[in-house]
Amino acid sequence: MARATAHPDHHCISSEDIEGTEVYGADGTNIGEIDHLIIDKVSGRVAYAVMSFGGFVGLGHSHYPIPWGALKYDTSLDGFRTNITEQQLRDAPEFSDDSWEDRDWEMRTHRYYGTPTYWEGRGGL
Repeated sequence: MARATAHPDHHCISSEDIEGTEVYGADGTNIGEIDHLIIDKVSGRVAYAVMSFGGFVGLGHSHYPIPWGALKYDTSLDGFRTNITEQQLRDAPEFSDDSWEDRDWEMRTHRYYGTPTYWEGRGGL
């Protein structure tokens, strides 16, 4: 499994190093892992981390995009920490492949998670 600490002394890392990194809730409970990142083509900022959770041996798992600003790397966990709960992921605004073209969906998603939008607030790796 890849780790976001593959190059601990560098300010920039490869998305390959983030994929597979565990995500923990505020209480330290593992709630999933990063499957892949969504990057804004114009600004180059990371917009979303698509989390994978649930299932058994890779079967039946779900993918949920969460705003990149909702994650903070925690060196003590060797993973990302978030205040988002698994139930919040399940109740999030419905996602489809067309959602990436829908700014209204993005606004609802950022409001739902209480994060600034990547085009206005914190962004990038």
